[in-house]
Formats: sequence, structure tokens, C-alpha cells
Amino acid sequence: MKHLLIAFAVICSLPLLTNAQTNNDSLPPYLKNPTIPSFQILSTDSTWFTNRSLPKNIPVAIIYFSPDCGHCQYEAKELNKKMDSLSNLFFVWVSYHPFEDIKKFYFDYGLSKYKNIVAGRDPQYFIPAFYKVEFTPFIALYNKHGRFVKEFRQGASPQEIMEAIQ
Repeated sequence: MKHLLIAFAVICSLPLLTNAQTNNDSLPPYLKNPTIPSFQILSTDSTWFTNRSLPKNIPVAIIYFSPDCGHCQYEAKELNKKMDSLSNLFFVWVSYHPFEDIKKFYFDYGLSKYKNIVAGRDPQYFIPAFYKVEFTPFIALYNKHGRFVKEFRQGASPQEIMEAIQ
């Protein structure tokens, strides 16, 4: 009888143990390892830009976007208006869309005017998988030490970004 009771307890607890494992595995990689990921994008000047290309000791915003997304276009316009107050932040705009569409977005929305902005194509689809992106624009912020600070799953105002990195 004692063995039957133990077996029953083990069987009843299996779903709990399985669920705990599943919940841990469902954490996005950026929460498991809260440092800037190792990425590689084809930038608008046709060179490869990687995490090793990022400037040191400066906060970073990784923005996953779609060139034809109205919210992404709005995000670019709003950030462009406040770039003077965002000059201490480095922006990486990333998309999976065709290279020519990304390049057009980069120039049409004035992002090309700033030395602290790079845009490019992620041919391996690494960024959206790493962050489990569901909507664009998606923004991941990292502090000057390369540690994850905050995510914005549907974009953010320049003010929200400035407050998050302070």
C-alpha cells in the first residue's frame, strides 16, 4: 500500500515538474543571457556590422522593424525629432525585409544623417528569434555595460527610451 501511495504521488507531480521545465524553456534568450547578443547584419553600406562593431561604453537600442510598417515609420520620425537628446545612445535598426527596402527606409526617414545609427538586414533571422518579436517596432535597450535594461514590444516614445537608459 505504501508503494502504491508513493507511485500515485509521483505520477500526480509529473505534470508540475514538466510544466516547470517548460516555463523555464519558454524564457526568451535575451532574458536567459542579458547581454548584447552576438549578431551580424548587412548594413546599408553593404558591409557586415556585428555586436563587436558597437561603440564601447555607450547604451544601445536594437530596433527590429519593418520598412512598410506604419508604426515603425512613426517611430523613426519621432526618434529623428529628438536625436539631439538621444546622441548618447547607439541605435541598431534591423529588419529581415529586402535590402533595398531597408536602405530606402534608412535614407527616407533621415536615419542616415546620424553617426549613432546603423541599419541593416538580418539574413539569418537571428534578432526576431532571439527576442521572440511579435510586433514591430520592437526595441531592446542595453546600458553602457552591455546589460539588458528594458524591452518595448510595440515601440516607445523618445522620452520613454531616455528614461529607461538613465
